[in-house]
Amino acid sequence: MIPGFRDAVAQVNGQRIAYSAGGEGPPLLLLHGFPQTRALWSDIASRLAGRYHVVAADLRGYGGSSKPPAVTDYSFREMARDQVALMAHLGVDRFHVAGHDRGGRTAHRMALDHPAAVASLQVMDIVPTHRLLDPLDRRVAQSYYHWFFLAQPEPFPERMIAADPDAFFESCLLGWGAARLEDFDPAQLAAYRAAWRDPDTIRGMCNDYRAALEVDFDLDAADLGRRIACPTLVLYGADGAMAKAFDVPATWADRCTDTEAEGIPGGHFFPDTAPDETAAAMLAFLSRQTL
Repeated sequence: MIPGFRDAVAQVNGQRIAYSAGGEGPPLLLLHGFPQTRALWSDIASRLAGRYHVVAADLRGYGGSSKPPAVTDYSFREMARDQVALMAHLGVDRFHVAGHDRGGRTAHRMALDHPAAVASLQVMDIVPTHRLLDPLDRRVAQSYYHWFFLAQPEPFPERMIAADPDAFFESCLLGWGAARLEDFDPAQLAAYRAAWRDPDTIRGMCNDYRAALEVDFDLDAADLGRRIACPTLVLYGADGAMAKAFDVPATWADRCTDTEAEGIPGGHFFPDTAPDETAAAMLAFLSRQTL
């Protein structure tokens, strides 16, 4: 999945979690977002592996990981438990974590629920889930309509998407600012396509978004008074939908005790389209952190 890395599957937290691992140094967990897999990190991970022991994992519902049946199985709390259990399975009880999109939301929940495990946090092109939804800005609703389409009851969105998965998911890759299909690495794009053509993966991704509205919103509402204790880097696409709708760094200011932020050229999928700049920003931040 990632050149030079070892691919494996761990049975943890009642799930099958697929991952790739490589490199030497302090442990670093990388989490992808929608509609992708851990292949997102293929280019970036090889740069990080020179200084870190990198673990890139598929979230439940995605890629090679298991796809449990219930909507409640897909809360970011459960996804975070998977990943903390994966790192424990690998003999790691404290690590750095970076996540893009849904992986960033999982990492955010992980930092709240498992603060002893998370040495530093990087979230990429997201604003906190509760802040995104309440109040809901009309520009966000228009750009991120997929949140509400995917969250419709089964099997409506699954059947619609299954008619032409490539057309739907590629519209997502291109629809959130400053990207063309040719900006994506062909091998990574092939990995995404292979994953999202699987009906179980389509269902898993829909359940991920259903859980965001049915479970995660309330969990986040209950935690509005809590702050992330570890150092946090907020990266965002300087030309993307989130940067146009929000002051992205400001949305994290009251949720973290120690925050840095940086805009990366491009839109939402800047780890794909600007891997050099993304890796450089990640390494600069990580170089100032300790376990």
